[in-house]
Amino acid sequence: MSEPLQDDDPEPSDRFPAGPLYVPVRPGPSGCAARLFRTPLGDRTAVGFTSAHRLTATLGPDQAWIRLAETALRALTAPLGVTAVTVDPLFSAPAPAPVEPAAPVPALRTV
Repeated sequence: MSEPLQDDDPEPSDRFPAGPLYVPVRPGPSGCAARLFRTPLGDRTAVGFTSAHRLTATLGPDQAWIRLAETALRALTAPLGVTAVTVDPLFSAPAPAPVEPAAPVPALRTV
């Protein structure tokens, strides 16, 4: 009997580089800083998109970005304790709207 052939396809849990990513950034004191996000469970994650179109579809046309390799993004965020990289997230929460200050409630007078 012969051995069954095995493909060289990685297991789904195996991590492999995603290639150059479009990484959302924000202005910082020393230039641009990668934006960090939260997963649905609350863990911090770096985010990268495989195309500028996917980035703008998720975060809007005004979102600034830079191109980084996934390995560079991991090296950039590792000192911050962020080890997860999410590629092409489909959803993001809308930016919080400003809250109007509540009108003061008049004090009740006791007689």
